[in-house]
This record gives sequence, C-alpha cells and structure tokens, in this order.
Amino acid sequence: MNLIKFTKEFPDEASCRAKFKEFRDREGVVCRKCGHTEHFWLKTIEKYECKKCKTRTSLRSGTVMHASNLPFSYWFIAMHLITSTKKSFSALELQRQIGHRYYAPIWLLLNKLRATMGIRDNQYQLDDVVEIDEGFFSSVDTEKEKNSNNKTKRGRGSQKKSTVMILAKTVYDGKPKKKHQKVSKFRYVKMIVMDNLKGTSVDKVITEHVSPTSIVKSDNYTSYSNIKNLVDCHVKRTVKPKEAGKYLPWVHTMIANAKRTLLGIHHMVSDKHIQGYLDEFCYKVNRRYYGEKLFDRLLIASVSINYKSVITDSR
Repeated sequence: MNLIKFTKEFPDEASCRAKFKEFRDREGVVCRKCGHTEHFWLKTIEKYECKKCKTRTSLRSGTVMHASNLPFSYWFIAMHLITSTKKSFSALELQRQIGHRYYAPIWLLLNKLRATMGIRDNQYQLDDVVEIDEGFFSSVDTEKEKNSNNKTKRGRGSQKKSTVMILAKTVYDGKPKKKHQKVSKFRYVKMIVMDNLKGTSVDKVITEHVSPTSIVKSDNYTSYSNIKNLVDCHVKRTVKPKEAGKYLPWVHTMIANAKRTLLGIHHMVSDKHIQGYLDEFCYKVNRRYYGEKLFDRLLIASVSINYKSVITDSR
C-alpha cells in the first residue's frame, strides 16, 4: 500500500495492535502447554486463555514479535517500508525514519522479517523448467579472509565472495516476437547460500527446492552430474562464459538484479547474514504482482511462522 493509505489505516499503536490481533485470530492460537486451539480473549489484560488448561498467551507470543519490546507500530512501519519499495531498506535508514535511539533492536527486527520471508518461500518447490547456476556475491568479515594472510583469490573459492545457488522457474513462451525477447517467461526464483559446491551439497538443494517432475537446465559443471537421478529430465551442455546469459537467461538476470540491489542499498554485507538479504530479494520478486496485498501477506507470515525458526535463521 502507498504511504497515504498506510498512515490513514494505521495512525497509532492501537490500530496496529488491533490489526495484528485480527490476523492472529484468523490464523488461530495454539496453546504452548497442551496444544489446544480454542481460547478466550481476556480484554482487560490483552491475553488469550486456553479453554482446556487455562494457560495464558500474550498477543506477541509464538509470532515473529515474540519477546520483542518494540511497539507494534515499529514492526508495521518496517513491514510497510520493505514491501512498498522494489529495492530495500537498511537497518540504519529505518532507525533514522523511526527515530529510535538504538541500532541493534532495529537491525534484529529487520533480520527477523527477512528470516520470515525465507521460511515462507522454503515451503514451496519449483517445478516446470528450472534454470540453475551458481553465483558469487561480495561479502565481508569472512573467516576465510581473516586466516588468509591477506592473500585473496578471484572467482570460485574467493575469500571475499559468498557462493550462492540460484534456481529460476521458467515457462516456455514459444518463438520470441521481438529480437531480444527471451524464449521463456520468468516465474519464481530461489537463492541458497552454499558452504561449497560439492555434488552432495548440490543434490541436497535440488531435493529440497525442486519438484521431482521438473526439467532442470544447467551448464556442464561436474557437481551437477547426479541431478538426472533426482528429476524427470536434466538438460546440460558446455557453455562459454560469454554465452551463459543466453543459455540460462533468467538465472543471470536475477544474479545481476540481486547484486545491484545489495550494492545500491547496503554497499557491503556480511557472509553470515547474506542469506537474509537474498531471502528478502526473492520474496519480493516472487510476489511482484501482489501490489497492496504484499503487506498483508508478510503480516500473515509474521503471525503464523513459529518464532523459534525465525530466531534460528536471524542470528
């Protein structure tokens, strides 16, 4: 939603809290003690009470806001700024916009939202025709760099690069009508940070994120040799670096767009947290046609996804 509509719908803390409760009621509350799903709402203390064991649950408990002392309005502003822009917002810029005194809580807030985006996207597998390739994203503060005696290498295995596996779902569109038009249409993308590009690591990514009924396109890299046993069809061929963009067009388009986003907004990212930034990029690209509904979708994910998963992914 645009800024004017957001300020009208959520002018204060009470309106944000009421909206959050509306979505929490819709998604349902599960008792942390007995697992019962029916609750009373105690208006005087603003808590849910289990009808079975009488255990009380706060409005934030079990959600992305679990144990957070930040106002609901801060979370709503952050979700609005992230979903209303095609690019992103840094934690420092969000801190300036909100006017909060401390940087660390705002940084953790954004990291939890990015982790929520990644967890939501990981619930789906890619199918149809899936292009795959590896990309190398600039990152800082890596252990490799600290132990390298300032000797760095370029390309694959560089201490200043994070290795990322990119998977792009495409649909064949027939013969292009224009000269530079691609023969396929782009649908969804996933980006997974890898410790290495060994065959076992690649196989694990394919098993988790690609449907067995898919057709996978890749280059002739040796670590991709077992993919044919994991999907219906694996199409691969030796490709020169200059021709890779034509053979796997959407993967390389997504790599270029993601790198430009990171460079333009964050300038530099830690290899420890680069997965979160890529999760945010993929989440918004995959929901690029949602329009004003994107805010609601992120709010639903924030309410429904278990907070323990978010904490694990954001630290």
